[in-house]
Amino acid sequence: MREIRATVPLGAPPAWAVLERRLFDALDEAWRAFAGRYCGPDGRLIYHGPAADRDGADDFYEAFFNWPTLYQLGGADDLLGAAKQHWEGVTAQLTELGYLVEEYERGYDWFHQGESMLLFYGICAADPRDERFAERARRFAELYLPGSANYDAEHDIIRAPHNGAVGPRYGLQWEWASYHTDLVSMRPFGLPLRDLPGITRWEDLGDPCNAARMGAAMSERIGRGDVAVNLAATSLAVNAWLYDGDDRYRDWALRYIGAWQRRAEANDGIIPDNVGPSGIVGELHDGRWYGGNYGWQWPHGLYSVGAAAAIAAVNAHLLTGDDAALAIGRDPLEAVYERATQAAVTETEMSISDRWLAELGDEAGKPTMLVPNRHDDSGWFDFQPPQLGLPVWLWHRSPGGADADRLERLRRASGYDWTTVRPFRNKEEAGHEAPWLEYLRGANPAYPELMLTTALGQVQRRMALIEADDADLATIHVHHWQRLNPVLTEALLQLVTGTPQVLYNGGLLPARLAYFDADRHRPGLPPDVAALVSAVRADGAELELVNLGLRSTRRVVVQAGQFGEHDIDHVTTTGFAGDGYPGDPRAYTAPPIHESEQDVPVHGPRLLVELPPGRRIRLDLHTTARVRTPSHQHY
Repeated sequence: MREIRATVPLGAPPAWAVLERRLFDALDEAWRAFAGRYCGPDGRLIYHGPAADRDGADDFYEAFFNWPTLYQLGGADDLLGAAKQHWEGVTAQLTELGYLVEEYERGYDWFHQGESMLLFYGICAADPRDERFAERARRFAELYLPGSANYDAEHDIIRAPHNGAVGPRYGLQWEWASYHTDLVSMRPFGLPLRDLPGITRWEDLGDPCNAARMGAAMSERIGRGDVAVNLAATSLAVNAWLYDGDDRYRDWALRYIGAWQRRAEANDGIIPDNVGPSGIVGELHDGRWYGGNYGWQWPHGLYSVGAAAAIAAVNAHLLTGDDAALAIGRDPLEAVYERATQAAVTETEMSISDRWLAELGDEAGKPTMLVPNRHDDSGWFDFQPPQLGLPVWLWHRSPGGADADRLERLRRASGYDWTTVRPFRNKEEAGHEAPWLEYLRGANPAYPELMLTTALGQVQRRMALIEADDADLATIHVHHWQRLNPVLTEALLQLVTGTPQVLYNGGLLPARLAYFDADRHRPGLPPDVAALVSAVRADGAELELVNLGLRSTRRVVVQAGQFGEHDIDHVTTTGFAGDGYPGDPRAYTAPPIHESEQDVPVHGPRLLVELPPGRRIRLDLHTTARVRTPSHQHY
């Protein structure tokens, strides 16, 4: 491994570096406070309320979803052990509540299963040498391979929208057996099925007979066959494959993704959301390509279908390295983008408006690009601003060409300022992609400081909410904990690794850059060290490393690709071109700091950088993509 040494004196520490290290310190304090307030000695969440029939297991895991990611970035040494303890404790807790069988979800939809798996995937990536989690990764993936109860190899389908440890779990949760108007949280999404005689409006579900008919029809038609959100199950297989390259996992994931891609191609490029038990699109919906569970018609449309397709696209790209594999994620976006309109959020009826009011703030009243999120017999509807996380992840995997052009089209069509950083935190802990992209293209130079101060403000607010929380743990909603989780990783992923926030409904996290502490033999930045990725391109990235410490030399390993799949061909580095620093103690100022550049060959996936105290270095990494097979990495 090539070694280089930082020689440029730091001078006045850059504000972004000071803020970044402060954020690490604040998050370390915050996760401990959360665990102390809400968790038992074995890591489980303190909860004395009832368990729903099928819904809810994901919410227990979601409270910790980004903790392993923080560890991988450079969080506290004991954070990984804490994340594992919480996974183990919650898993035991959910087993007692009847949600899990042999540590895995008994059977539920992948819109929610994907959310619950983020904690598990993060632990696997952070510590691939832990054989307990490696065994679980393989065992969980086996639940979906050919020959399993879940997978119908003849028709290339997962047999039911609800699936898991016990195989296909037909039907839906019993709470929906009578789908009635008291389900007020579902009202914004309208009728699940829109072809039942006598049920044409939400208010019609106030009739108990209509509510029972709707529930029965949903169980029979929405609760059977395959659905597009099941594509997120491929992350299970890819996660297992990343351990040892077992082609059984790779082959199944590509086979299943390929089956859905062929269905999309046969449907004018629009991925359908449902396949019947006989392998026929629309079999349970009178031939309609829409109508499946968490599909185009109900409840979320693009928000769920597009996310699953993007997850599948990233997975296929990981497995093949082929940009063409991203098609399954690109096609749903193009289908809705070509039907875009211009209107203001505040003047448009949409099913999910609260997130856009927060993301756009005082610009929500300006006309902007809105795209249809859903489709029923009347056509496309539910127009909302584009969710940038989806196209950003495609661009992240293929930074040039059409994926970059797509983002530029969205920027030009937006009626709001992409440089503004607003202080919000949504469920996905995402939504700041626009100002980050502007920073990377050189149009938003203040972004690192603004984003880091925003993140610090959100941590402060979460801590205040925890301090003020007097909820009865016997009656709280299971979303309570995730609303208070004080760990934030979006800012650090963007700035430290050049990577967007994880796709929340089951995505893996192939970061552009990864780091290891060479002296403590663990993932992440060493103490005192801050990192900033200031530019990315198809063949590399620009990075600055800073050691804010006063006495200790730090050694950090920079790796091209989270899974070690890329090579650093060479790196252009900065060095100190002057002499005489720190100068004469009788002088009021230090001598000028001049830098020189040199090009250093690397020819490998990793580069070791020695950072003496108070030194910095800029690295222009020139990389070649996909030189080796991706795999979970350790140091």
